[in-house]
Amino acid sequence: MKIGILGTGMVAQALGGRLASLGHDVMIGTRDVAKTLERSEKDAYGNPPFKEWHRDISGVKLEDFAQAAAFGELVINATAGSASLAALDIAGASHLNGKILIDVANPLDFSQGMPPSLFVCNTDSLGEQIQRGFPEVKVVKTLNTINALLMVNPAQVANGDHHIFVSGNDQTAKDKVIGYLKAWFGWKHVIDLGDISSARGTEMILPIWVRLMGALQTPMFNFKILQ
Repeated sequence: MKIGILGTGMVAQALGGRLASLGHDVMIGTRDVAKTLERSEKDAYGNPPFKEWHRDISGVKLEDFAQAAAFGELVINATAGSASLAALDIAGASHLNGKILIDVANPLDFSQGMPPSLFVCNTDSLGEQIQRGFPEVKVVKTLNTINALLMVNPAQVANGDHHIFVSGNDQTAKDKVIGYLKAWFGWKHVIDLGDISSARGTEMILPIWVRLMGALQTPMFNFKILQ
């Protein structure tokens, strides 16, 4: 499958590398290709610059947001939440309409330092804002409640015996994404929370997730739902 990924950070790299290893045709989109390839400093988490990762990954293309969105039969939003709507505007509704958009972003606000707050919550969510802004796009919120490494390899914690969530208005799109989560990444337990408004809940997990990461001194954990 042709897959466009918007964003160049650790989430985009984890997803892009995994999908390329499975034989998918992957194109990563960025605002400015030249500037992305010029960066030589590590990111805020100490990860190497994108160009080093890209050099070592075969078969992953790098173009601008619009080209990546047009390229993908499936598109993944892995941009920072604060930049997501602007990035999608640049990508262009005409390149996204009718497609499934897997939204992995979170509305994290780092303006006051750590820990971050949320710039939208309770009565709205970033997932809903994206769906309202792009009504002809099939937005499915998922993978936003875990670390990038667990997204593509849940077996790293408890042999994969933990849960991931999906939210979205289009049931057929959600069913396809659930299939991708299981077949491509190895997820065993996926809970369909309902329409896109349920993304409020998964996005609001992030404040406790950040606190847990600090308390546990690792991002390698997830939630398991027991009944």
